Amino acid sequence: MFGDLAERLEKVFKNLRGQGILSEQNVKDSLREIRMALLEADVNFKIVKNFIQEIETRALGTEVLKSLTPGQQVVKIVHEQLINLMDTGTFNLQVHDNKLTKVLLVGLQGSGKTTACAKLAQFYRKKTIKPMLVACDVYRPAAIHQLQVLGKQLDIPVIAEETKDVIKIADKALREAEKESINLCIFDTAGRLHIDEEMMKEVENLKRYVKPDYTFFVADAMTGQDAVNVAKEFNERVSFDGVILTKMDGDARGGAALSIKAVTDKPIVFIGVGEKTSDIEEFHADRMASRIMGMGDVLSLIEKAEANFDQEQAEKLAKRLKKNQFTFTDFLSQLQQMKKMGPLDQLLKLIPGLSPKMLGDVKIDDKDLKHVEAIIYSMTENERENPEVINGQRRLRIANGSGRTVQEVNKLLRQFEQMKKMLKGFNSGKFKPGQMGMPF
Repeated sequence: MFGDLAERLEKVFKNLRGQGILSEQNVKDSLREIRMALLEADVNFKIVKNFIQEIETRALGTEVLKSLTPGQQVVKIVHEQLINLMDTGTFNLQVHDNKLTKVLLVGLQGSGKTTACAKLAQFYRKKTIKPMLVACDVYRPAAIHQLQVLGKQLDIPVIAEETKDVIKIADKALREAEKESINLCIFDTAGRLHIDEEMMKEVENLKRYVKPDYTFFVADAMTGQDAVNVAKEFNERVSFDGVILTKMDGDARGGAALSIKAVTDKPIVFIGVGEKTSDIEEFHADRMASRIMGMGDVLSLIEKAEANFDQEQAEKLAKRLKKNQFTFTDFLSQLQQMKKMGPLDQLLKLIPGLSPKMLGDVKIDDKDLKHVEAIIYSMTENERENPEVINGQRRLRIANGSGRTVQEVNKLLRQFEQMKKMLKGFNSGKFKPGQMGMPF
């Protein structure tokens, strides 16, 4: 997400921070680099022009040039302008547990509407909301089946009919929703490879009948400026309330996220950050601006941890750690909970100050975690609880059982011992930075 853009901006800011005194020329040179970085990220050229002009007006003011830290002041201005560019204002999707909220998803074929429906349903079910999915994409091959499969996986009801009449399907869904006391009804709609009159009329008719509380345009972030242009056309015909940007975990240059609000005057509400149905986040302009500028996103990291870590298990582990009790069973439990938070490389990007460049050639591969799990699963219960009993013969058996090498087993055992020493150091207050070795 924003990899190239973040790296380009990081170089500009590093140069700015290194300047004791900023001249007008320093600022203009830096803004020229920022302009090029944004254009290469596929941000709308008119937006880039206005964006740079606003920064230049503020950055060339006396409060910056005569500041004790002029470079930092410029970075602060760019950060604030990025927030303004993407700011969602006061928009808030209100879903209640005592009445039905209807949400209509529209967009082109291939944008990820069907998966977005399932992600949205699961997101709100975690908030004790009772959702239902409605299959109104009656043209794309296997679209209905895809939604039914997702619904079955999540144990969420899906309404579908053997008919091309989407009004009939919607009518059945609304009646069923009332009968089953559903709180959230999400309608998947048909898309095309490009905008056409037939599709637009069908969506308009469906919206007129359903009277949704919210209509969201689903856009593929990887299509960049094309997604923005399509969003503008959809908004003129259907008038949506907000945008869901999908595939933000891919090679998205950032153009759609930075342009869509300014072009449509409609906020980004959610972003899809992976293929799993749990990989969806509420969009926050300030957090996204921080990610783009390499400042991390601690709040999102905390939210991921709170959503995926078992509080009861965490309390039990805390008590065991106080008694210097930490086994491979404990470690495996923590590893599995950490995996629920998402890919490691994405989690690292949320840590302030840890840019992709700082990681250098280090490859963060989630397969390494699976290898660690395989090794631990190949241990007996006694070996997990008492690793000191693992001798040479046992190490060979564990390696053969996990499909890994003896060297990998030895490495994990060494790193586990380092972690135990570190945790003991925490309890005694003698821990020093640099003692921790991670098993991947």
